Amino acid sequence: MVEFKAVINDVKTGKSYQMDVSGHHANSLIGKKIGDVVDGIFVSLPGYKLTISGGSDKDGVPMRSDLPGGKRKPILLSDSSGFNAPDKGMRRRKMVRGNTISTDTTQINMIISGIGSKPVEELLGQKEEKQ
Repeated sequence: MVEFKAVINDVKTGKSYQMDVSGHHANSLIGKKIGDVVDGIFVSLPGYKLTISGGSDKDGVPMRSDLPGGKRKPILLSDSSGFNAPDKGMRRRKMVRGNTISTDTTQINMIISGIGSKPVEELLGQKEEKQ
């Protein structure tokens, strides 16, 4: 079975929440792309809308929104997502993953784009206190 760690960012408060997603909820996220809006029920946020903003695989290779598919590929990068150039104009070939969530993805970053009836802290904050 596929299992993801979802990092949900609440832009209004600046807080991030980490959730484990497994089972049929995780399977329904496979094939979604960066920028897609998904229902919050996948991460225990009924009524919320979440926008997928990125992620990484088991080795920490970041997903990139302009690379189609879910495979790893080395591409030449300047100062951008996946590479922080120490000098201006420096370029380097780095390994990045495509913009589609696959079974190799382990972390999915999401931003809250639609608000539900209950506050996020009430829904996700209780689960953090128990841990």
